[in-house]
Amino acid sequence: MGSILIVNANIVNEGKVTQGDLLVKNGRIEKIGKNISENADKTIDAAGKYLIPGIIDDQVHFREPGLTNKAEIYTESRAAVAGGVTSFMEMPNTVPNVLTQELLENKYAIAAEKSIANYSFFMGASNDNLEEVLKTDAKNVCGIKVFMGSSTGNMLVDNEKTLEGIFSRCPMLIATHCEDEETIRKNSALYKEKYGDSMPISMHPEIRSVEACYKSSSMAVGLAKKYGARLHVLHISTADELELFDNKLPLKDKKITAEVCVHHLWFSKDDYDQYGTYIKWNPAVKESKHKKALLQALKDDILDIVATDHAPHTKEEKNQNYWKAPSGGPLVQHSFNIMYEFCRKGELSIERLVEKMCHAPATMFDIKKRGFIREGYFADLALVDTNSQWKVSKENLLYKCGWSPLEGQSFTSKVTHTIVSGNLVWENDKIIEGSLGQRLTFDR
Repeated sequence: MGSILIVNANIVNEGKVTQGDLLVKNGRIEKIGKNISENADKTIDAAGKYLIPGIIDDQVHFREPGLTNKAEIYTESRAAVAGGVTSFMEMPNTVPNVLTQELLENKYAIAAEKSIANYSFFMGASNDNLEEVLKTDAKNVCGIKVFMGSSTGNMLVDNEKTLEGIFSRCPMLIATHCEDEETIRKNSALYKEKYGDSMPISMHPEIRSVEACYKSSSMAVGLAKKYGARLHVLHISTADELELFDNKLPLKDKKITAEVCVHHLWFSKDDYDQYGTYIKWNPAVKESKHKKALLQALKDDILDIVATDHAPHTKEEKNQNYWKAPSGGPLVQHSFNIMYEFCRKGELSIERLVEKMCHAPATMFDIKKRGFIREGYFADLALVDTNSQWKVSKENLLYKCGWSPLEGQSFTSKVTHTIVSGNLVWENDKIIEGSLGQRLTFDR
């Protein structure tokens, strides 16, 4: 772990952009200032570039163990750092589902040997593992994941008593996927009868409907308010759900928070004809009025953070008909690029982007010494050139699945360097092997 001196950077941090230098030593940010003269093992001239805290993505599916034909912790963590994501929190619907403490620690062991980015893993809840869930250590695990909508294996939690038990007894952050299963099944039966195997993908938001989202999200919020639970609702996709959340409290004092994903801000129902099942996600991408409302809610602090729900499948799987094609797609390599386009258009400031992708996840999850550019904090950093025209192609994708719904898309921003826990792991379109990320810990 050598020292790194970054000079002449436009440092984006805590609502300000300031020009200066930054020194990294022993994995930490040792000094921030102007004209730092100390020698370092490596010096990076950041003139004209933004230096931001490493992005923290609180919702990814890296598919290991059990689904490694689609992705692995090694491959997807490489894609993450290429996009400036220095820390990720991964979901429990791998195979086997992470429903015991032993299976949870098995995933940490894999990451400790393979992940180039920092990592944490959610403990999974089911209808019958509440006592196991309650054993989870809040200082070493990011949260509990509850699928209040269909999921892989035995992870749908639809038993009312179980939900009451989780919300009343669990002291940790509870992250929920909210879509009402009964509504989805009813809609699926109606559309299956109408279209059969010729079901058009554009009907996906009619099956995984606004009503299904709102019914489940409102139930989760109601339970959290009833029991004073710490609730985080993942991937909000509708304007209707926004009334369930407020912006009256500072983030650190909020008991109920919400996330928006980049694809719900970028795509709309109008895009299904072009992209087909490649943009089939749960919750569904919906009409353009929803994505406009979501962006405004992000700016208004009703939505608290931005994530990806990175969930790769093979191209062969995605090329099946509507009913067989799985939901999800790879996004973790390009979340900054997507969000910076809103900055380029004047719809979002770079300071706001950093707040929602770097600071807010660290604050919400109480992550120790990460998410900000502060002396003494871990050196998780990304350097970004916002005047670099380039195009997404198969040749520059790092995902194991080898495809992206963004192929052919041009962007004006590029992550040129990524530093994870003091180690330079990405420089000028190349992964630098030889160092590993760290397990995230939490001030709880």
